[in-house]
Amino acid sequence: MLKLTYTENSFSLEMLNESLEDWVNTRVILALRSHTKIYIEPSTAAFLLPGNLPHLADVAQENIVELCSCDADLVEVILKGTWLTSDTDNEVGIFVTALSKSAELLLNQLSQSEQFCHA
Repeated sequence: MLKLTYTENSFSLEMLNESLEDWVNTRVILALRSHTKIYIEPSTAAFLLPGNLPHLADVAQENIVELCSCDADLVEVILKGTWLTSDTDNEVGIFVTALSKSAELLLNQLSQSEQFCHA
């Protein structure tokens, strides 16, 4: 499972070994026990990568991943998954999605590289 965290000033991508369903269930239970609002909805998330990265096209073979050329140098990676937030009017939250292990590993490695760009 990939977890993308969007804050006011940053973005991070993590690979988790937990199943998407178990992770979401844990977040819901945490929100209930802490009396915190939680909103969950199907959504998309996107971030930018250099378009010349090797094996990037391999990720596009996933049914829930789309690659879109932004310009000569950058490609937008668009993922389908689940958005979780405590405020529907805010762009701060967590996006989770489940891909094949190889696609998750590749995106995680690319996000760790110094070439990584975020939108």
